[in-house]
Amino acid sequence: MGATDPDESVNTWSIRSIVATMFPILIALSILEMGSGYVLEELEETYLANPTLLVLVPVMIGMGGNLGAILSSRLSTRLHLGLLEFDPRDEVLWTNVVAIFGLAATIFTALGIVAWLVGQFIAEPMALVDLMLISVVSGMVLAGLAIVLSVLATYVSYKQGLDPDDTTIPIVTNVCDILGVIVLSGVAIVVLN
Repeated sequence: MGATDPDESVNTWSIRSIVATMFPILIALSILEMGSGYVLEELEETYLANPTLLVLVPVMIGMGGNLGAILSSRLSTRLHLGLLEFDPRDEVLWTNVVAIFGLAATIFTALGIVAWLVGQFIAEPMALVDLMLISVVSGMVLAGLAIVLSVLATYVSYKQGLDPDDTTIPIVTNVCDILGVIVLSGVAIVVLN
């Protein structure tokens, strides 16, 4: 990244510039969020037949976005420091990817166990093996999708001349919300049938 004109960087921080950039993105993401509710409604029978799965839904949705937000933030920081090159041989990028997968494996394993324990008290219990398989597989798939989205959102923002700090986290978290519901539901259907 080359040197920028100080007046140019100050202008990008204006309220008008930020609103002009973010308003269309937020409208599109709000419409996309409605898709998440539609998917949940369509799969209502699957969740009502296995109420323990309902424990996974909010955490799965939140964690996918959080993992993507962590990576997006790290990529944006490296981009602003001039250290990110979008090169497949970038060792720091791969270290961050491995860290996100490691964090996902830990979180979704714990989630499966907690959901099983909660299910013992509030719902018809599911087999621990099934619940762990659903939680870990859907969590790891969602983490992979969050990683791809984070890298793409950062890259596209950079190429479009937008500040990735403004655009990547809203995009990644909102898209991961709907992907979390779709992935969790898909994995649950495959495992339970």
